Amino acid sequence: MKSHHDIFNASIAFTPATFTLAGIPGLEAEHIWISIPFCLIYIIIFLGNGIILHIIRIDPALHQPMYSFLATLAFVELGVSASTMPTVLGIFLCGINEISFGGCLFQMFSMHSFTIMESGVLLTMSVDRFVAIYSPLRYTTILTIPRIIGMGVIIALRSVVLMFPLLFLLKGLPFCGHNTLTHSYCLHSDLIKLPCGDTRPNSILGLFVITSTFGLDSLLIVVSYMLILHTVLGIASGAGQWKALNTCVSHICAVLVYYVPMISLSLLHRFGGHLPPLLQTVMANAYLFFPPVVNPIVYSMKTKEIRNSIVRILPRKRHEVSRQIIP
Repeated sequence: MKSHHDIFNASIAFTPATFTLAGIPGLEAEHIWISIPFCLIYIIIFLGNGIILHIIRIDPALHQPMYSFLATLAFVELGVSASTMPTVLGIFLCGINEISFGGCLFQMFSMHSFTIMESGVLLTMSVDRFVAIYSPLRYTTILTIPRIIGMGVIIALRSVVLMFPLLFLLKGLPFCGHNTLTHSYCLHSDLIKLPCGDTRPNSILGLFVITSTFGLDSLLIVVSYMLILHTVLGIASGAGQWKALNTCVSHICAVLVYYVPMISLSLLHRFGGHLPPLLQTVMANAYLFFPPVVNPIVYSMKTKEIRNSIVRILPRKRHEVSRQIIP
């Protein structure tokens, strides 16, 4: 009869040294061409969110609670994209489709942590819009810098604390040599399909994480907008109502851009087992890449203060560069 020590060593032996990542099913021969749009997407993400962070940092007119939350959203979206970039570009540009066991767990942890943070940031932004509309005269006294920092710390701690147990549960499972994943990055929902041991604790904890973050956040966002709508309807003038609602347009777009692909992907995983793998790959990529690409564009177009700041600062930067080139 095997001892507990022997069983433990056997499970470690079954743990793969590396995982094999998939690109786009059926299009393996076209990976070098597919890398072009992915490179463009990453350039747009880092440039767009980088510009948002830069102008909020250097423009004193944007040192307000609303733009602090927007800067946090841009930072988190950069984190999500930076988590996926090494393996995505490694597969499509260099043909490297393997990642170490530890590297895969780290990518899963960082990517899911940032996506949970993004959900929390969207919730705080809805609270920000409610305070701004419900009590505009006390807006800056309610949402002070210490409170904003405190919200950010709570959001970050929540995601890290919830994700850590999933790492340890995965490390303790025997994989029995199964190491082929279905995406170009490591997802928890993908990883728990591989072990030959009991994954029920992982599934239960994963469901708890989803419910206590995305589920709770989306519910509270809906509640906050119901309160916003109730407050707006109490404004006497139609012009005042429109002005108040117009301040929420960018955030509503950000919420839809984030949650619609997520819900679609969840429904696809639950009911779309008979659908082609290519569709699941496209939806998974849309979930990860659509928000960080679209949000900077939406906020630049729909938020007058951001748009005006970009118009003021970019010509100044071009002038400074030209002065350095032409003394």
